[in-house]
Parts: sequence; C-alpha cells; structure tokens
Amino acid sequence: MKSVLLSWLLLWVSVGIATSVSANTDRVLVNRALDALHHNASVANFESYFSLYHESAIFIGTDASEVWDKETFKAYAKPHFDKGTGWTYHPRDRHIYFSPEGNTAWFDELLDNKSLGETRGTGVLIKVGDDWKLTQYHLAIPIPNSLADSVAEQIKTMDSEKAPL
Repeated sequence: MKSVLLSWLLLWVSVGIATSVSANTDRVLVNRALDALHHNASVANFESYFSLYHESAIFIGTDASEVWDKETFKAYAKPHFDKGTGWTYHPRDRHIYFSPEGNTAWFDELLDNKSLGETRGTGVLIKVGDDWKLTQYHLAIPIPNSLADSVAEQIKTMDSEKAPL
C-alpha cells in the first residue's frame, strides 16, 4: 500500500513539474515572439515580421477603420518597410496569460513610441507545433480618464464634420 501511495505521489509531482516546466517554456517562447515582432518592425524586416502572424491573423490599429486581415495589413506595411522605415515600439510591463489547455495565450503590454508616447498592445497567440503565432494584435492609445471627455468631443466633432448633410 505504501509503495502504491508513494508511486502515485511521485507521478503526481512529476506531472506537476512537467506542466510547470512546459508553461514556463511557453511563457519564454511567447515573450520571444512578441520581442521579435517589435524588433522586426523596428528594423523593417518584412518577411520576419509577418512570419510571426498566423495566416488568419487580424491587426487592429489605433484608428477605428483599421481592422485588417493579414494580407491587407501586409499591403499597408510593405511601402513603409520597403523604405526601411518600420515602426519602433519599446515594450514594457507585459502580462501573458494562457488557456487551461495551454495552446492559446493572450497578452497586454505597455509600449513607448517616439511620436505617440505611451501605447498599449494587446493580442492573442495560438500554438502551432512548437511555435507561437499571433492571431490578433491590437494597438491602442490609452487615454487618461481626465482627458477622455475632451478626446471624445474632438472625435465627435471630427465625425460630424465628415457626415453627409
């Protein structure tokens, strides 16, 4: 009886350790994928940048009209990357979360950008074989609550000026 109990306990502990090691490895791999994403954009490496996106990926930009599938996003980015001018965001304060099955990860991160200042990236990655691929990336400009009413009014004014009479 003791040996059965001991065997069960050792199995339980080894499964827990293996799961923990796998989760830590996946966390490292997701971090690497996101770091590579920002690096490849910064150096305008088109092929490497887009290889990090799944074929079904969606990019959501800061403008309400920017909800692009991968091919549309590539068409937008190609002229910029061809000129050697990607975009540079310096990530900080990143949080990564995993589904119970461990095959989906989502994240949020604060980013610093020279022209926009503080931005926020959020997104979802799926595990494809041993790789993590972005299926959604959303770039936003966080608006401090103290400025929200003013910014909302500016957007409403802009939208009303665009509306047909």
